[in-house]
Amino acid sequence: MHMKAASKTVKTWENTRVQNLKRHKSGLYYARLFENGKDVWKPLKTKHFSVAEARIAEAQKEHRQHRKKEVAASSVKMTFQDAADLHSKQLSGRVDIKDSTRHYWKQILTALGKYWPELPASEIRKLTESDCREWATRFAKTASANRYNNSIAFLRHVFDVAIEQGIIHKNPAAKLERKPVRSKILELPSLQQFQAFVESIRGRHGRFSTHCADFTEGLAYTGCRKTEGGRIVWQDLNFKAGEILVKGDPTDRTKNGEVRRIPMIPSARALFERMRLERPDEDPTAPVFKVRECQKSMDRAAETIGMIRITHHDLRHFFATICIESGVDIPTVSRWLGHQDGGILAMKTYGHLRREHSQSQALKVSFKPSEAA
Repeated sequence: MHMKAASKTVKTWENTRVQNLKRHKSGLYYARLFENGKDVWKPLKTKHFSVAEARIAEAQKEHRQHRKKEVAASSVKMTFQDAADLHSKQLSGRVDIKDSTRHYWKQILTALGKYWPELPASEIRKLTESDCREWATRFAKTASANRYNNSIAFLRHVFDVAIEQGIIHKNPAAKLERKPVRSKILELPSLQQFQAFVESIRGRHGRFSTHCADFTEGLAYTGCRKTEGGRIVWQDLNFKAGEILVKGDPTDRTKNGEVRRIPMIPSARALFERMRLERPDEDPTAPVFKVRECQKSMDRAAETIGMIRITHHDLRHFFATICIESGVDIPTVSRWLGHQDGGILAMKTYGHLRREHSQSQALKVSFKPSEAA
């Protein structure tokens, strides 16, 4: 009778003299932990016993703390709205965030409720990555890239609050992909169209027609944002120095938190001097412009003269475009606009030429030898 030689079986786990410190057959050491009656193997990422012996104590401590949080969290029910309220409370205590930013995040939460009605009342521990992806698929079909991306950011912030509170341990919105943001193709009027546009606004002879025309010209000649232009007062206009002080919101200042001075270009000077002559007795702290919004008047005028519709912010783009086409370098225009990035955003936004300007510049290109040659 021939006996088969017994084959040597290699054990997967090998005990050590330290309780719950195991050596895997690969040579790596693991900490054997327990959770809900099941083994949890935590890699200690070393093949050296002395290193593993030192690391297991820390691994066990972290696991105990994790379990304490989990037990405490299991007795607490937090809805998404609860977490969103905590997030809002955290924002309210931050001095580096403007009120307009806080308002924007509230708008994001409202929009989330429209496309995900059950979200606010949902228990946050039960929300999954799959839930987030279903919402993202629906929302991406209608939302702009910026609104979609900011909504994802808001979701992540709120889930992070729940993580900080020990309610959840993983952010279910972490893997949502952002939508690529494509540069907006600016469609702006020609100088002739703009003049006709302003004349159409002024010529309607309504109660606020003249004020709307002045405001339209003011934004176009200064490059101010709508809110900044609306807050310019007479004492902000330094006719002697040829400067305009732009402060923006009295609480938050301008969008970037900085007060800035911009040059009073000839068209702006002519506008402001004419307006001051018409209202010579107004207090220095009185607003220069009598209106702070005129989109309806702008829409009617654009339709009347057959021009593409433009917004208040397009007037800022119009200012920058005319400045650049007049020979002002982009970094300088960027400073006038109040950008803080040295011209990067301005280069992305205004690194273009309108067709009429492009054609006139193209006429200067010649492959003919010069007479001197």
